[in-house]
Amino acid sequence: AHRATLVWGVHTVLAACLAITVASLYACALEWGVLWYGFWRLACGITGAMLVVVGVPAALSRVPLKARAYTSSLVFTGIGLGIMASGTVVPWLAGVGVAVTWLALALVASVLAGWAWLAVLGRLPPLERSTREDHIDARLPTLALCLVIAAYSLDAMGFVPHTLFWVDYIARELGEGLATGSGYWVVFGLGAMCGPVVAGTLAARLRFQPSLALALTVKTIAVCLPVLSTDWPALALSSFLVGMLVPGVVTLTSGTLSTLVAPERQQQVWGWATLGFALTQAVAAYGMSWGYEQLGSYRPLFTIAAVALAMASISAIAAVRKASR
Repeated sequence: AHRATLVWGVHTVLAACLAITVASLYACALEWGVLWYGFWRLACGITGAMLVVVGVPAALSRVPLKARAYTSSLVFTGIGLGIMASGTVVPWLAGVGVAVTWLALALVASVLAGWAWLAVLGRLPPLERSTREDHIDARLPTLALCLVIAAYSLDAMGFVPHTLFWVDYIARELGEGLATGSGYWVVFGLGAMCGPVVAGTLAARLRFQPSLALALTVKTIAVCLPVLSTDWPALALSSFLVGMLVPGVVTLTSGTLSTLVAPERQQQVWGWATLGFALTQAVAAYGMSWGYEQLGSYRPLFTIAAVALAMASISAIAAVRKASR
């Protein structure tokens, strides 16, 4: 993503990624075999990641430092809206047909991409270079960045059970049925919709780095709840808190990195963080799927995820201490 913007520029890369993402949704409505489907899912994964890597720094680096908490919360609210929509609309449309579901998603994406292309990309202001006055933290040592990226990568492992197995765990392992499992996913989406706003408010009060450490600590407790209790209050609270902190941690991590480096380096550093996040998430998803096959239960996976999040919390706290020194 970073190299592409150096060659073609931010506007071109964002526009191309929007177009490919929308095209992939239309393509998946066609039953042309697993290779066709796999190619377009891969393409959507690449362009979706590039939109995050390029789009987030493009927004944060063009606003004053004091406005970044609010801007970051706006940028990531879309994650929660999308999750909540998938938990309500997609199951209903799937009863009509898979192709219809893909086409509905593609139409919504077309509207959003068209609006972003016409109303936003054309008005993206030029990047303002950093100065000593507005970015005094730019000289922090590399260790602080490495600790934040490590915390972000471990977070990717920590929420895998809730995003990959949560509905099936409730529906089959707990015997509650698919309707109940989908209901908890809607609660997850409601939390995700609130997450960026909560994170932005928290960062405005405490600053980004302490807020990230606090969020990861709360997320550790939330992931532990299904291990401690399977009663509905524990499941509902776990759904909401983890849902809230999935985009919340992304918001706080991007904001934290924006305070550690100059604006012209934010895209590159955010790309490193996204790469670490994606690799860890992929390895954890495959590893935990294999672990479920061996163990026959999802509950040990929540314990593993909680340990990963505890390590992420420690790394984030160490980053705060390093930055303060």
